[in-house]
Amino acid sequence: MRIHILGICGTFMAGIAQLAVELGHEVSGSDRQFAPPMSRLLECAGVRLYTGYDPEHLAPEIDLVLMGNVVMRGNPELEAAIDQGFSFDSGPAWLFREVLKSRRVIAVAGTHGKTTTTALLAHLMDQAGADPGFLIGGVPHNFPVSARLGQGRWFVIEADEYDTAFFDKRPKFLHYRPWILVLNNLEHDHADLYPDLASLEQVFHELVRAVPRAGRIVVNGQDQALSRVLERGLYTPLTRVLGGAEAWLAESLDPAGNRFRMDLAGRTLGPVTWGLSGEHNLANVLAALGAAEAAGVDPLRLGPALASFGGVARRLEIVATGRGITVYDDFAHHPTAIRATLGALRAGIGTDRVVAVFEPRSNSMKQGVHAARLKDAFRDADVTVVFNPGLTWKVEDAFDSHAQILDRADRILPALISILHPGDRVVFLSNGDFSGERERIYNGLRQHLLD
Repeated sequence: MRIHILGICGTFMAGIAQLAVELGHEVSGSDRQFAPPMSRLLECAGVRLYTGYDPEHLAPEIDLVLMGNVVMRGNPELEAAIDQGFSFDSGPAWLFREVLKSRRVIAVAGTHGKTTTTALLAHLMDQAGADPGFLIGGVPHNFPVSARLGQGRWFVIEADEYDTAFFDKRPKFLHYRPWILVLNNLEHDHADLYPDLASLEQVFHELVRAVPRAGRIVVNGQDQALSRVLERGLYTPLTRVLGGAEAWLAESLDPAGNRFRMDLAGRTLGPVTWGLSGEHNLANVLAALGAAEAAGVDPLRLGPALASFGGVARRLEIVATGRGITVYDDFAHHPTAIRATLGALRAGIGTDRVVAVFEPRSNSMKQGVHAARLKDAFRDADVTVVFNPGLTWKVEDAFDSHAQILDRADRILPALISILHPGDRVVFLSNGDFSGERERIYNGLRQHLLD
């Protein structure tokens, strides 16, 4: 079968493309632009890529068009596909029909930590010999791909609450029918779809209702929103982490959280030393261990697998070093995630100066939903550089006076070069690419740090 994907370079649809290739399909796809790391994975998979959306990309021999949720009515290639009578579907619906319905699914849901927890769980299951399939919304350093079929019983998936497609506004995760469900945390986000936290709690409970009685839910017992979700009705056994009676707990053994011990309801795991940092990542470890146990893996045997976990691209990933300066790329874009990322970095580096470079790009940020929380989120940064991509609310009011507000992404590199000095840690924070300038900025910094 020949499959063509619109919006193919998004993290989810790129995973769909890799799975389709592995199933033996010929795959092509279009997107507004292609950027690493997903573009590299697609090229390695042998996917034919088209830049921009053009009806000419729709070859007559295409059997199925899969629509990413970034493409909307009015998109010229989408309109041509409909007008010309191509069969079309969403990525989540195709995924369930072709892959998930014959597997036992472990879904990782929540506002923060989904990608890291999913990648960690896939790694743990793989190291335990389970050979899981997976689809991760990022590039895991322990695997050469972000999605694979695997030969085992289990399929691990990052379960996103964002909508499915232009013709199906349900959350993607309602398609997955998980046997094991991880609920990391829940905050208001995606304000373009969910007007308030209560509306998110509603769809999360719809997901909870789909988990069988023979399955398991692993839940953050400290999260009040998740507690309200479960109070609406619970039909599945629980493993609680962090809060509540008999909860699994984490103990950090150093300020950065690089060394830790776990108490798994009276069973001790550790000490473990690994390459990640921060209390938020210890919560991710507990969730992954709880899901692995529910899948039949002894968590007490997973210490070496935890130690060998390499993390995920764009999660405090070092992209440049030199002159005593380290540059990191991080996907954090919600105030809670930004605060956790900068806090973890601060705990590990002491008094070195932190320079945060932020792009408020998410739909919630565009609406100013989180503006009041940004000052606190950046409290561990000594200098904040903000790229304003044309927001309608007054960005200056959301930051302290030390922040530099730039209205053009091409001004970021010269601004940084003018202020950096040895010992600085520079952290780029965005779920986007700084209006296409991200790689150019990183290459410029690499050259500057080598000169």
